[in-house]
Amino acid sequence: QVHLVESGGGLVQAGGSLRLTCVASSGRAFGKYTMGWFRQAPGKEREFVAAIAWSGINSYYADAVKGRFNISRDNVKNTVYLQMNDLKPEDTAVYYCATPDQSYVVHTSYSYWGQGTQVTVFS
Repeated sequence: QVHLVESGGGLVQAGGSLRLTCVASSGRAFGKYTMGWFRQAPGKEREFVAAIAWSGINSYYADAVKGRFNISRDNVKNTVYLQMNDLKPEDTAVYYCATPDQSYVVHTSYSYWGQGTQVTVFS
């Protein structure tokens, strides 16, 4: 069982920044798994935001956030971060971190999800 807990959401003015944090339980080797961030806005489907491979070398971003968001990880702390800069009202959503069941894979399905943290951006 993998437990993920997000934090760092809040209310921020457009153009501002937030850093989201996701802490994973230590029940498995965190450094062997891709970590991802997703978001779901009111009335919309959940969408991919960013992902980072097990080593932290490779990362992937949705076009909507590319150049503004940065994903990183600390495998010692079992933590993944999402630094969000130049936030826009359309970034408003509940943000979830997630991880696959399979190790050393990317672009696959995600099996474990956190409870989400709310990000609200106003203009």
